[in-house]
Amino acid sequence: MQDFLDQFFNLAIMRQALPDLAWGFLRTLLLSAVVTLVGVSVGLALSVVRAMRVPALSFFVRAYADVIRALPPLVLIILCFFGLPYLGVRLSGFTVSSLVLGLILGAFAEEIFWSGIKSIPKGQMEAARSTGLGFMGAMSYVILPQAIRMTVPPLTSRIIATMKNTALAATVATPDLLGMALTVQGKLANTTPLLMAAVAYLLMIYPLVMLSRRLERRRGWA
Repeated sequence: MQDFLDQFFNLAIMRQALPDLAWGFLRTLLLSAVVTLVGVSVGLALSVVRAMRVPALSFFVRAYADVIRALPPLVLIILCFFGLPYLGVRLSGFTVSSLVLGLILGAFAEEIFWSGIKSIPKGQMEAARSTGLGFMGAMSYVILPQAIRMTVPPLTSRIIATMKNTALAATVATPDLLGMALTVQGKLANTTPLLMAAVAYLLMIYPLVMLSRRLERRRGWA
């Protein structure tokens, strides 16, 4: 029992690892915030483009969403980080991780927003246009406010899944929470830092899980 505690709950190791893991925790929070901002913005913009019902644009949006959702995030991150320099584009691991994970979230968010837009009766768009509003005005003031309210719970769940994927940033030398935990673990030859990282992820993600559950109850979905 004592060997187990020394390996996973070593207080001396915790004190040594805390500064590095705190830095990694902050980096992960920043990465998650950037990814969420990029992903939600891309998803919302693409769903509006798709709502225009221009065949060529709709085909592009559907193809983007289908292809990106089917590809493994890790493969995309490694491909962009190591492949772009051959094209003369050099980006940091943080930038690559932010863009790739943000675009992946955007593909999922587009489908979520699109399902919300489709759930609004077509008559509401027609009524809004009859008042003199253009397409963007009707979307901004009538359709999207209703659609977004309905999509918040599933979108929150997708954001939670994406936040856990930020751990993949460690593969491209980004000092995120998991990357720092692995580094400290190797340095101190003890797995306590990994347990600390797991607790940190729990503290970061659990409030969003509870928020998502609360929103689902409010909508009567659970």
